[in-house]
Amino acid sequence: MGERPARVLQVTGVGEVVIAEEPQPPVADGGFHVETLYSGLSAGTELSYVKGTNPYLSAGWDPVLGLFRADRPATGYPVRRLGYMEVARVTESRTPELSPGQVVAMAYGHRTGYTADGVEDRFVPLPPELDPLLGVYAAHMGPICANGLLHAAADLHGADVRALGDGVRGRRVAVTGAGVVGLLTALFARHHGAEAVTVVDRTRARLECAGRLGLDTIATDARDPALTLKSRWRHSAGDRGADVVFQCRGRAEALHLALRLLRPQGTVVDLAFYQEGAASLRLGEEFHHNGLSIRCAQIGRVPRGLAHLWSRERLSAETLDLLRARGDAVRRHLITDLVPFDDAPRFLAALADRRRHAIQAVFDMTRG
Repeated sequence: MGERPARVLQVTGVGEVVIAEEPQPPVADGGFHVETLYSGLSAGTELSYVKGTNPYLSAGWDPVLGLFRADRPATGYPVRRLGYMEVARVTESRTPELSPGQVVAMAYGHRTGYTADGVEDRFVPLPPELDPLLGVYAAHMGPICANGLLHAAADLHGADVRALGDGVRGRRVAVTGAGVVGLLTALFARHHGAEAVTVVDRTRARLECAGRLGLDTIATDARDPALTLKSRWRHSAGDRGADVVFQCRGRAEALHLALRLLRPQGTVVDLAFYQEGAASLRLGEEFHHNGLSIRCAQIGRVPRGLAHLWSRERLSAETLDLLRARGDAVRRHLITDLVPFDDAPRFLAALADRRRHAIQAVFDMTRG
């Protein structure tokens, strides 16, 4: 088919979002080409580039030492690859693993088409019975949330994790932050047998969405959420609160609240992306007096000792299992905005300026 131009969403500076054209290479042996149907917005990560707060903009990442280094070149503008929640249809294939017409989930950014390398580019074939719009969660966002549950399981069982629900089954679970990560993580916990799941957030629209998904909620702008939760969840004398808290909001005050919700010697599994300081994180209070733990669940790593059993493919399979069970509710309530691709720059600018609010926005590539 030769080269094909693709329209690509880019951030060219703080507050500056454009759609540019890029040539696409021909399909090599073992590769394939896709045309994008839908591309989901991961607001926390992507708006950090629009606002200029992403750490990659000010320091270079050293993957060997695991450090952000001021002496390394930062990413800088323009940011040409934005997003990781794509659903696409195969239009040309030079690999026996895929045929033209198949629908797959991938993570290659907001663009109308993509030529994939058969070795480097990961894809998740979507079952034909699944609404393709739900596929935005299959390749990356769903595994992010599933990995949070995996870290909770490893916190209890070490390397002896048999199932994704081993850290939540029969336990009382709180989730701080009712964005996409928090709501999907809460649904995973409910799906895998948690005794109770409560979502804590300050935004009324997000709490209402959580309620429509069948989740219990507590508003942070009402009574002290920790006082409310610990009054409900009693284990024994002097032992109250959540068995595990999934912290899914990138603010230090949310992490501080997550610590306050825990029972003594409990664990916060932290999935949040923090872009600001942590002045409100008071480690001399509940963290110290209750002997608590914080585990960072970052999608680049599964818990130590589990990589041979828990691949990204297995986490995607767990995501597809959740979507089969709860997909109708997720489609009705979690995906709040379906935006034509031509409107994407204006939409991102409005979100960054807080003139718009969305829980899950998806760019519809079939509508321009």
